[in-house]
Amino acid sequence: MKTQAKPNAENPSQSAANVSRRGFLATAGGVAVAMPFVGMRDGLASENLNEDARESAPLAIARQGSFASGGSVLTSPGTFNPFVNGGPGQTLHGDHCYAQFQIPLDPRELPLVMWHGGGQMGKTWESTTDGREGYQSIFLRRDFSVYVIDQPRRGRAGETTQGVTVTPTPGDQDLFIAWRLGIWPNFYPDTKFPQTPDALDQFFRQFTVDTGPSNRTVVTDGVAALFAKTGPAVLLTHSASGILGWLTAMKSPNVAAIYAYEPTDYVFPEGQVPPAMGGQVGNPVALDDFLKLTKIPIRIQYSDHIPTSPSPYPRLENWRNRVALGTLMVSAINQNGGDASILHLPDIGIFGNTHFSFSDVNNIQIADLLSHWLSEKHLDRR
Repeated sequence: MKTQAKPNAENPSQSAANVSRRGFLATAGGVAVAMPFVGMRDGLASENLNEDARESAPLAIARQGSFASGGSVLTSPGTFNPFVNGGPGQTLHGDHCYAQFQIPLDPRELPLVMWHGGGQMGKTWESTTDGREGYQSIFLRRDFSVYVIDQPRRGRAGETTQGVTVTPTPGDQDLFIAWRLGIWPNFYPDTKFPQTPDALDQFFRQFTVDTGPSNRTVVTDGVAALFAKTGPAVLLTHSASGILGWLTAMKSPNVAAIYAYEPTDYVFPEGQVPPAMGGQVGNPVALDDFLKLTKIPIRIQYSDHIPTSPSPYPRLENWRNRVALGTLMVSAINQNGGDASILHLPDIGIFGNTHFSFSDVNNIQIADLLSHWLSEKHLDRR
């Protein structure tokens, strides 16, 4: 793997990872006039004065555990006979969601539910590929209860009521480009991905497969059942779980807000779906369901290296069209009285982030953007 060093940094992973919170808050304040959604209440600034020390201290956890939510039961015909192995009349419990939770000592009112993207599992939100703390620990330190999930038929929720053939298919290099680390085998010169062979190896090894057919109803039923257990909570989605988050919010009134990292698919009211853009198409939903998205705060965040003109790389061209559709979806929500916004990181001077900004080397800086938004929307209340 050929890598290129970031300019003006002997060790990009360490220098970006160690961004001072106070230094970032000063930077964010400098752009707040032009981009008011990046600002924060005075209370957040004062609360974070000791955050540098907190984020190097031991984690304090009051309670942790895991559970399944939702799912279905498959029953074989006949009557169970305990004297026959593999006999009739037996059950299989599957299609449920898995959640691992951690509760801090003094939790805020609303938990954060963290939902992985396509080909991923809850590992996305745990430690980063180069061993730093991920969002699970970062936001636990900020006094949020955190629920990291594996969606039905994925990862630790792999028990399925319908089988599927899993065919090993090499594709790491395609994803290197699609998730905007660079153009294989080169990283982008300003990439915020940790540029070590081990980090890249760990990155490729956190991929996983669906154990059953993809089914949005099955998946969102399981996650809606999770929200029935947690009560009101803020949902973080990533990539392919973006549209699943929109659909879950239509099923569960306990989805209090959505922060979507680079969603790949978008919803529109029936009869108002825009024309397809390249291979990207909008998804129609009933108007009554779409209007449920106008009742909660929504933020979509995009990272860097998304082309603004046609790209010869199909995977990058997809992102250009996705951003265009995302912009139209946000407009549709706001035209119906909603509270949706888009944050494009280069617009506020943050460059080089990948599709996985929350685990890039500046993930504390990226987490601060979420904290500011949660504060602005009064979602970090105690």
